[in-house]
Amino acid sequence: MSEGAANIDGRGASIWDIFTKQHPEKIADHSTGDVADDFYHRYKSDIKFAKEIGLDSLRFSISWPRIFPKGKGKVNPLGVKFYNELIDEILSNGLTPFVTLFHWDLPQALEDEYGGFLGSQIV
Repeated sequence: MSEGAANIDGRGASIWDIFTKQHPEKIADHSTGDVADDFYHRYKSDIKFAKEIGLDSLRFSISWPRIFPKGKGKVNPLGVKFYNELIDEILSNGLTPFVTLFHWDLPQALEDEYGGFLGSQIV
């Protein structure tokens, strides 16, 4: 799921955010992740639906720039709050959360500072 809400509650820009804006021709419908499937706002109904169709787990990604808007340093408390509430909702619906820690959302700040994963300092 793509959570969307790219510019909400302190989330920083990711490399995907910037790429889709700089190269709209690379995306068939020229869409971005700004809204995406809007999981950020719809997670409760999405989780309820997952339960209704008989799933026993839900996979989601933790957006690095939602937790660390600049890639490092100060933690965004609203990002932590969102994921805590999301995990609580998954568990309260009897589902098992499966977390992906990196899903193509390197903070743009780290791309700019280190050259992304090409720079050894990113480790």
